[in-house]
Amino acid sequence: MSIEAVNPEDEEAGAVVRAVARQLKLWREAAGLTQAEFGAAIGYGEELVSSVERGRRIPRPEYLDAADKVLEANGKIAAMKKDLAEVRYPKKVRDLKKLEADAVELCAYNNAVIHGLLQTEEYARSMFSARRPPFTAEELEQRLAARVARQAILDDASAHPVFSFVQCESTLRRPIGGRMVMRRQLERLLDVAQFRNVDLQVLPLGHEENPGLAGSFRLLRLKNGTTAGHVEVQHISRVITNPKEVQLLDMRYGIIRAQALSTRESMALIEKVLGET
Repeated sequence: MSIEAVNPEDEEAGAVVRAVARQLKLWREAAGLTQAEFGAAIGYGEELVSSVERGRRIPRPEYLDAADKVLEANGKIAAMKKDLAEVRYPKKVRDLKKLEADAVELCAYNNAVIHGLLQTEEYARSMFSARRPPFTAEELEQRLAARVARQAILDDASAHPVFSFVQCESTLRRPIGGRMVMRRQLERLLDVAQFRNVDLQVLPLGHEENPGLAGSFRLLRLKNGTTAGHVEVQHISRVITNPKEVQLLDMRYGIIRAQALSTRESMALIEKVLGET
């Protein structure tokens, strides 16, 4: 079983992992076990145990469960799974997830791919796999897990926050992952569009004017009454808080949404594209 490495540039994650590592080492030493003996007992090699205890690798939940059982910690070690759950994901994903959790409304325009919160796991995997230079197998799985975890906010039962998505028609017709992956992705869009707190619109390619040609972006209206923007280009992820820049994105999104098809017309177009796929 693989264990993710800690990003040396991620100070927040590093601090949490080091704290957990110290506890694991203290429990092992108190039990009178060497790293080799402990590793054999939980099914990991001595080198991995050493890396975990030095805070260089993030122990997976099953590692902590096994350690808790072998060291007879009565749930004290297993409880640390919660501390590690968030830092397992890249920092920019954690920061964005915190913003989303604090939002009362999320608005997003996408002209390259289906928005991350709307992606099926197959679609997301295909998209991450197409990256050049490619992610390592470990990085790909980490990013995929982070993408799926973020989607928990899109919950029809809670009916909050409110979501507004505008997808350029090109994203419906770009066959990422192949025909069957794209079919399931389009079906997912139709399902999510039925959520009470989701407005999903499509901006048709046939329109002569498109104020969103500069690229995808999102707006997050927060509980404290402020609004933040977010843009992601190539490997750069940027949260925008400058009021003038946010106002520009807000105006742009309003125009894009007004030029897009209505939600009913958008569903009809998605169904049409699905029939052609």
